[in-house]
Amino acid sequence: MRILVALGGNALLRRGERPDADLQQVNVVAAAEAIAELTTEHEVVLTHGNGPQVGMLALESAADPALTRPYPLDVLGAQTQGMIGYLLGQALQNVVPGRPVATLMTQTLVSVADPAFAAPTKFVGPVYPQERAAALAAERGWAVRRDGPNWRRVVPSPRPQRVVETRVIRTLVESGAIVVCAGGGGVPVVRDEHTGRLRGVEAVVDKDQTAALLAEALDADALLLLTDVPAVVDHYGTPQAAAIRETTPAQLRARQFPAGSMGPKVDAACRFVELTGNVAAIGSLGSPAAMLRGTEGTVIRPGAKAAHPRPEVTLSPS
Repeated sequence: MRILVALGGNALLRRGERPDADLQQVNVVAAAEAIAELTTEHEVVLTHGNGPQVGMLALESAADPALTRPYPLDVLGAQTQGMIGYLLGQALQNVVPGRPVATLMTQTLVSVADPAFAAPTKFVGPVYPQERAAALAAERGWAVRRDGPNWRRVVPSPRPQRVVETRVIRTLVESGAIVVCAGGGGVPVVRDEHTGRLRGVEAVVDKDQTAALLAEALDADALLLLTDVPAVVDHYGTPQAAAIRETTPAQLRARQFPAGSMGPKVDAACRFVELTGNVAAIGSLGSPAAMLRGTEGTVIRPGAKAAHPRPEVTLSPS
């Protein structure tokens, strides 16, 4: 099978952890070890988030007195692709010796007319107490929103239209390589309607939406979205909260999920299943092989009979 695996940014740098390089390396090695089982039997394309990392670089850039102005988000996104792609590629080479690994810097085409530019929703950077977030918003012109008990910066997240390097990725996969690509959803670019040239834009593309788009374009058999929670939760944040085990796109779309966190994952998984008739799953970093077998996480199928809350897994509000 051809599997597209999308690692969440919070799976690589967990909520509340300091963005130290050695800590991220430990987390990346754990991710590579979890994915290794898939690579023994399947073709694997790996994408990754970059929210915490791009936010950290944005803070450093904004505070650097040597700069006339901070680096734009598209350039910072490219930097994080290089950083995380290097760590992931090296870790995969170490845990799957003998298997070629290719890390590719990737651009994602978006529309300059996308309404997301006027309504930021994508979380980037670290979490802050409300008062500190409000102060940073006033000081730096940020938009901020609540993320759980804390607050974070939000930036525009336009819908991806196409991964520019799709044909290169397909060639690499068909050659037998594990491919690390589309980091952070890909560097957001628009195409000039007069010259046809590409240019970067100030945004962050949702990596799960890009993962679903790329999985469809590559004829993937399954899409696995790995994050820092074990499954999609129905009635999250209430005493009735329970993990969903198996469902359909229609059943998931009938529920409400936060736009800045689980919402894009649910939408991406549903879209892939709807367009391809194949399987998607959402779950924790430690269980991708079990998710593929349908024994862990939330599995989305085109013909599942019902959405079954998992009674043995009840999640308290957090």
